[in-house]
Formats: sequence, structure tokens, C-alpha cells
Amino acid sequence: MKTPALSRRTFLKTTSVGSAALAFPYVMRSQQGQSPNSKLNVACIGVGGRGAAAVSAMKGENMVAFCDVDDVRAARTFSQFPQVPRFRDYRQLLDKLSKSIDAVTISTPDHMHYPIAMAAMALGKHVFVEKPMSHTIAEARTMAKVAREKKLATQMGNQGHASDGMRLLKEWFQAGVLGEVREIHTWTDRPIWPQGVKAIDHSKLMPVVPDSLSWDLWLGVAAQREFDPAYLPFNWRGFWDFGTGALGDMGCHMMDGGFWAFDLTAPTSIEAVSSKQTALSGPTASVVTYQFPARGNLPPLKWVWYDGSMEPVLPPEFDGQKLPENGTFIIGSKATVSAHPNYFTIRIIPETKMQAIAPSLPPKTLPRVPAGDHFAEWVTACKGGIAAGANFEYSSRLTEMVLLSNVAVRARHRIEWDSAAMKVTNYPAANEFITKQYRGGFGV
Repeated sequence: MKTPALSRRTFLKTTSVGSAALAFPYVMRSQQGQSPNSKLNVACIGVGGRGAAAVSAMKGENMVAFCDVDDVRAARTFSQFPQVPRFRDYRQLLDKLSKSIDAVTISTPDHMHYPIAMAAMALGKHVFVEKPMSHTIAEARTMAKVAREKKLATQMGNQGHASDGMRLLKEWFQAGVLGEVREIHTWTDRPIWPQGVKAIDHSKLMPVVPDSLSWDLWLGVAAQREFDPAYLPFNWRGFWDFGTGALGDMGCHMMDGGFWAFDLTAPTSIEAVSSKQTALSGPTASVVTYQFPARGNLPPLKWVWYDGSMEPVLPPEFDGQKLPENGTFIIGSKATVSAHPNYFTIRIIPETKMQAIAPSLPPKTLPRVPAGDHFAEWVTACKGGIAAGANFEYSSRLTEMVLLSNVAVRARHRIEWDSAAMKVTNYPAANEFITKQYRGGFGV
């Protein structure tokens, strides 16, 4: 099976960016004397859908170029910024405008995060990529390694990591407000797109690719197949070749707070039960149980994930209100916390206990991100400021933990994880899901 390592030789041979990479070797321009008040030169790759948020966040910077394979999806952004050059192929954008770009935002389907990020980082560009950071565990590790070696400013699009709630959770925990935390439960209404999908039948109808879409570029590194509107513009999330299912969509948000606040490392085992998954598509519902080891004087921790509208057993402290569609219960020996999906807010439950304990809560000691703006946090890092909180060094570990659920789901076995070796030790067949094969022509 082909590994996701991207050597300079392979990169130069297989993508048109090679000429730019050879002519303009890596230079950290934006961290070598750039004023924090100067504008960052940004290229936005993927500017429809979620990508529109990245474009909006970059309005105060100098937008050098837009890239999107779907003119209809990107139409609103294109109309709002008619002066910004447009591309369909990110390789052509990087090849033509490499000298003019400091940083790149990537808001594409999951399967293209890695090749685009690697192409940009090969040219010394800072990178923002939407969650999950990568499509596979091996990709996440490689991306973090390259960013580290090149000293690039990176960020995974995980708004909650810049929030006040994240910091409150850690401050409360460190001050002993929660006591020992040995159990967490997280649930979501995802998937809100089709999953458990069988092979698409084109025997009676062969859809025509619209002129507004570059289907081959949308497929990118995924295996060649016929176009079908069943994949676009949002349902790709439910197909293993393009997305990472319910947990890939929400896990990097909803598991971030506990992973960071409680200093979790890689889980030692993951067990999943699921409903109606197929070889092509994630399950309609699943329950995934992670076992995390003790960390120093912190005890082992069990984290249970529920999707497909599966719900946890309610803790005794829950006061009978309607359970939200997405949320987390953090169960401590002294207090139980209910957390917003992105940790924008956290509350000790029941509310009567929150009110009683509020006067004795610890002071805010951790640095805050102004306005909780994770885009601005990354821009500041690109200009020589401190590293963004959801940088690739951290986010690769979070993404790895999240994606291990899909390994367990697809393997249909309880798996034991050796993080140092990056492999499943008790069921070797599961290791095929740690990496993947790539269609040629995209530098990987």
C-alpha cells in the first residue's frame, strides 16, 4: 500500500507546482520581519460552502487568488470579490502565483486536505485547513512533520479551540473543581446526510457533468469514477473515499475540549458498534468507546461517542430539560459539566449547583484569544506571533484520535492502538485504514 510521504522528487515529478518549488525554495517571508500591521497575502482554495467563511475572515488581508472546482458553489464569493483572480486547479494557482502568496486556506472535501496542504507547505506557505485536518491518520502525521520542519504557521479550522469555554474547562479542572474525571459522553445528530449507502447504479441513467463543475479536479486523489450528483455538494461526507463520516465531521469539535483540558494522549483501545455501514459508506449510527490510559497522577478515562441520534444514559445531575441534539457530559467526582458542541459555553449541572459554586470558581489564568477568532489567531501566527492553538502539532494528535473511531468501525473489531508504531496490534487487517492509495497526478 502506498504511503502518504511526499518527497521533493515525487512532488516535482507529479505536479505542475514543481517548477515553482524549484525556482522559489522555501523562505519564511512572513516571519522574517513582517510587521503585525502589514497585510498577509492569502490564496483561498475552496471558496463555496464552508470556504466562504474563510474568505470572509480574510477580508482584512490581501486576497491574492481564489480556487474552486465548482463555479455554482463559488458564485457568491466570486461575485463579492470580482477583482480576485480565479482558478479551478490549485496546482496552477500555486505554480503561477507562488511568489505572491504567504498563506493558503483550504476548505475542500476531506480527501483533498492533504494533497493541497502538502503542495502549499512544499512551497513554504502557511496553511489553514478545515477540520478534520486530514483524511487518514498517516496523512495527519506527515502534515505535522512537514509543518514542524519548515516552521510554518498552521491551524485546523476548529473554532472551539479558540473559545473561552475551552479555557474555563481546563482552569476548573486544574483547580480541582471537577475532581477526578474518568468518564465522558458525547453525542451528535450527525449524520445529517445519507450514510449506509450502497454502490450507485448507473445502468439506467448516466448523469451528465455540468459545465460549471470540473469533476476530475473534484475527484482529485480519489479513484476515478463516473460523476453522480449523489456526491455533491454535501453528501460526500458519508462516503469513505471522500469524507470521514459523522465523527470526522464533528469529532474534532466535540472531543477537542476534553482532549486538551485533561491532557489526553492516544487511546489504547477503541471499540465500535454500528448500524448499516457498507464498504463505500459510513454507518447510519454508531457508538464508539475509547479507553485512554492514566497520565501521570491522572486516572484512566473512558470516552463514549454516540452518533446517528443515539443518546447517552443521562447523568443523575441532569435536571430533566430537553437533551440538545449535540453535546458532551464530562463526569467528575466532584462536579459534572455539560458542554456546548464547540465548547463556546460550559455549565456545571444542575444549574442550581452552578449558581452555588460560581462565587468560588477559580480566576481566569490562561491566555484568551481575542473574540475567540481562530482565523485571526492564525493570521497573527503567520505574521510572527505565537503559534495558533489548533496548530498541526496539536491537531494531528486530535485528528488521529478522532479518525481511530473510523478504523474500528470499518474493521468491525475492537482495536488496540500502538501510537508509537502507528499500527493496530491485535487485528492487523485494520491497518489498511491507517493510510490509503492515491490517484496519480496530484503529487502524492
